[in-house]
Amino acid sequence: MDTLGIDIGGTKIAVGRVNPSGDVLELQSEATPSDDPAAIISVVTQLVSRFFRPTLNETVGVAAAAFLDADRETVYMAPNIAWRDYPLRSSLENALGRNVVLENDANAAGWAEYSHGAGVGHSSLMMLTIGTGVGGAIVEQGRLYRGGFGAGAELGHTVVEYGGKMCGCGTRGCVEQYASGTALVAHAGELLGRNVSPTELTELLLAGDAVAREALNRVGTYLGRALVTLVAIVDPEIIVIGGGVSAAGELLLSPIRQEFEQTYGPLASRPVPKIVVASLGNNAGVVGAAALARSPRRAAP
Repeated sequence: MDTLGIDIGGTKIAVGRVNPSGDVLELQSEATPSDDPAAIISVVTQLVSRFFRPTLNETVGVAAAAFLDADRETVYMAPNIAWRDYPLRSSLENALGRNVVLENDANAAGWAEYSHGAGVGHSSLMMLTIGTGVGGAIVEQGRLYRGGFGAGAELGHTVVEYGGKMCGCGTRGCVEQYASGTALVAHAGELLGRNVSPTELTELLLAGDAVAREALNRVGTYLGRALVTLVAIVDPEIIVIGGGVSAAGELLLSPIRQEFEQTYGPLASRPVPKIVVASLGNNAGVVGAAALARSPRRAAP
């Protein structure tokens, strides 16, 4: 039976019909009204209404770009969306008239890659999603790591510059401020000495522009720096890099690997994880949310 997966990000809300093999059969999306929680519910409701079928699973999966409580009921806060102590699960269930399985968006993407993507065959996976912000997920022995209060594996809020830029989470120097898609555009603007749009930056990267490549190198270097700390803690078999910026492929992976290999001391004396690009692209959140809705207990602690 097909299942709806919903991915609520800081920039876009996507709803997809996903089969049990993880294939997205239909997809609809709209911009996220990130400053208006009620409007977000309205957009989700409108998108879901386009998929009404009696054969769909009655439970939908929702991936949200937010810090969630341990019960997956409430959003503590979200760095890029105006959610604060917001009862997201009940609000969606009331609006949709369906059961909702709620998960952090990066956790959902990590679960998708573990169960249907680049992590298949591995028992220990760490994922970083590089989009509007930087999300993270850890899967260990077939279980998502959620932490004691529910907000574990927020890898994008690893500090890489003490006393650095203020992050939306309230901490200074988080990797999200230096290695997200938003940060990539800021790096490019700084290097070029003018404002750059994401579309223009993509065009410059595709054209091989040296300044755009240098901006991407900065992002990769900060990610590699963060991985030095994260690998020491998590010790995963594989690291999956996803999100919109991961479309750069080896152009992004090369500076990540270079910084990690130059900095990680135990490199020559112990096994280290492979670093690969996610295989499900921007659909990972939708696929993971749907997979969790079909069998939420598989991912439970």
